[in-house]
Amino acid sequence: MIPARYAATRFPAKLMQQLGDKTVIRYTYDATVATGLFDDVVVVTDSDIIFNEITGHGGKAVMSKRPHESGSDRIAEAIADMDVDVVVNVQGDEPFVRKGPLEKLVRLFDDPSVQVGSLMRTMTEINDAQNISEVKVVVNKKMDALYFSRSPIPFMANTSIEAPYFLHIGVYGFRKNTLLDFTNWPAGILERVEKLEQLRYLENGISIRMAEVEFESVAIDTPEDLEIAKRLL
Repeated sequence: MIPARYAATRFPAKLMQQLGDKTVIRYTYDATVATGLFDDVVVVTDSDIIFNEITGHGGKAVMSKRPHESGSDRIAEAIADMDVDVVVNVQGDEPFVRKGPLEKLVRLFDDPSVQVGSLMRTMTEINDAQNISEVKVVVNKKMDALYFSRSPIPFMANTSIEAPYFLHIGVYGFRKNTLLDFTNWPAGILERVEKLEQLRYLENGISIRMAEVEFESVAIDTPEDLEIAKRLL
């Protein structure tokens, strides 16, 4: 599922911007289909413009029936009556999505105990750990997330030990019922303080299994990001 809002706060209509010979949202949709990993790929949107852009080029899209605070809520509404087991949330503003990282995410669900999965990569620039827009994650030996934070974690109290910082990549997989449960839980204190919705799972005792990848995603949040994406293309 690819949640796709039209009225983005920082860059309105960013998903309908032109990237090469396609719009950003269609580039993302086509790249996700091309991985061959999924039984179905669907854009879920609040916009007639985005809906028509996808369906007009032979893709699948559904309209949200009510407003939503997050992509997870938007997806949950769309899948409520679908006969599905595992759902992957691909962000609509990441047109360079690749098969390798998504396959690692999907394979996490070969373990029947995994309810939620996500991705992370090692941060190569130590200064990035201080950036509050970069979400960090620490994991246990099973690769389950212990915590997510905008602050640098772990804190290096012992500087004689080298420990990597891991950047959380906001691509998720969910068991259907776990995602539906998520939408019925109130936001907890940690989620509200950090402004990170994934903490709702941890606060309700649901582990998030992480897979480490080397993929550096390119999310289009600003006009400057779009120019970077055009150069990369």
